Amino acid sequence: MTAIADQTGAAVTAALRTIDANIEAFGERYPADTTTDDRYSPRPANTGWTTSFWPGMLWVAHDLSGEEQHRKAALAHVRSFVDRVDHGIDLDTHDLGFLYTLSCVTAWRRTRDPEAERAALSAADHLLRRVLPSAGIIQAWGDLADPRQQGRTIVDSLMNTPLLFWASRTSGDPKYAAAARRHAAQLREHLLRPDDTTYHTFYWDPATGEPLRGETEQGSGDESCWARGQAWGIYGFTLNHQYTGDPTLLAAAIRCADYFLAHLPADGVAHWDLIFAASGVDEERDSSAAAIAVNGLLELAPLVAPALGTRYRDAALRILHSLIEGYSTVSRPDSNALLLHGVYDKPKNVGVDEGNLWGDYFYMEALARVTRPGWKHPW
Repeated sequence: MTAIADQTGAAVTAALRTIDANIEAFGERYPADTTTDDRYSPRPANTGWTTSFWPGMLWVAHDLSGEEQHRKAALAHVRSFVDRVDHGIDLDTHDLGFLYTLSCVTAWRRTRDPEAERAALSAADHLLRRVLPSAGIIQAWGDLADPRQQGRTIVDSLMNTPLLFWASRTSGDPKYAAAARRHAAQLREHLLRPDDTTYHTFYWDPATGEPLRGETEQGSGDESCWARGQAWGIYGFTLNHQYTGDPTLLAAAIRCADYFLAHLPADGVAHWDLIFAASGVDEERDSSAAAIAVNGLLELAPLVAPALGTRYRDAALRILHSLIEGYSTVSRPDSNALLLHGVYDKPKNVGVDEGNLWGDYFYMEALARVTRPGWKHPW
C-alpha cells in the first residue's frame, strides 16, 4: 500500500501541474474531445457531450489541492452552461446528465449558486423530453423525429440518470427519479446479455415499446463487448443501485465487473473491445475504459461480500498502477493530457491512441478516491 500511495501522490502532483498549465492555456474555453498527436487544442464553443469533463476535473483538482484558483476556474464555467441550456444550444442528447452534473450540480452543491441549480433543473427537464413513454427509455442522440434515433438508447446513459435523481431530490418532484428508475431497469433487462456482456446501443419499437435489437456504434461488432460500454455498466449500474436500492441493479454491476476483469490483458488496461483479450490480435488499448472501471470497481467494492470487495479493490488498484506507469503523462511534459492511449471511436477512426477528456476526468476521480479517503464523487 505504501508503494501505491507514493505512486498516486506523484501522479496527483503531475496531474495538477498539467491542469494548472491548461487553465492558463484554455481560460474559459474547452479542450477538444481528444488530443491530436497527444495535445488538446481549444474547441470553438461549448458544444458536444464532453465539455463538462473539464470543469469536472477542476472541481476534483480543488479537492486535491485546496487551491482557490481551481475553485474559481471551475465556477467560471457555470455561465457557459447556463447560456447553453437557456439558448437551446446542442441539447438533443441524453448526455445532458454528463454535461450538467459535473458543471452545474457540482457548482450548486459547493456554492448553492441559484443559477447553477436552475440550469441543472432545466437540463433535467430537457432530458425528460427524451423519454419514450411506450418503452420507458431515455432516447440517446439527435433529433427524435429522425427514424434512425427513435427508440434507441445506449449503455452510457446509465451515467446520465444521476441528474434525474438529483432533480427529484432538489425539486421534490418524483417524476425525474421515476423516469430514471424505469430506464435503468430496461437497460438491465435488455442491454445486459445472458453472457454478462453489454450491447452498446439497443432499439425499442417507438409505437409499442417492444424491445427489438442490439447494435454497436463504437465496438468491434454488434455482438462483441465494447470495453468502455462494459465499464459504464460497472459504474452506472452501481450508481443506479445506490439511488434505488434495487438489488437486481447491484447484481448487474457485479456481472459487468466480473466479465470485464476476466477479459483484460496482462497489464490490466483493456483493449478498446474486450473481444480482443484472448484473440492475440494487437489492437489499441482504451485507457479511458480502464479509468472508468477503476472508479466503478472502487464504488462497487463496499457494497458486496467482503472477499469480493477485496478482489474488486485490488483489481482497481492494479489497473490504476498500470495507468500511472504506462499510460499517464507523468513523464510526458510535452502533452497537455493526463492519460494517453485512449480510443474514442475505432470504427470511425476518431481519437484512436490519443488522450480524451473523459479519460482524464475519470483518472482524476480515481486519484481522488485513492489519495483522499472519504472523498465524495459528484454523481
